[in-house]
Amino acid sequence: MNIDLIKKELRENLNKPVKIKVYGMRNKTSEYSGIISHIYPNIFTIITDGIEKSFNYRDIITGDIKLKYN
Repeated sequence: MNIDLIKKELRENLNKPVKIKVYGMRNKTSEYSGIISHIYPNIFTIITDGIEKSFNYRDIITGDIKLKYN
């Protein structure tokens, strides 16, 4: 999977619900449900509970975050 494919997939799901699981340090994970709001050259943003959170495309490639489209 490369960044161009990830951007294309995100564009197709723009303004649609998504669940994101973030794998952090020391086996800690965080889960968010929200809507993909913006796609920028280096990051994409998700609005969850009225807060905009940003993520890097590289994090998807490395497996640091997982996306699940609803």
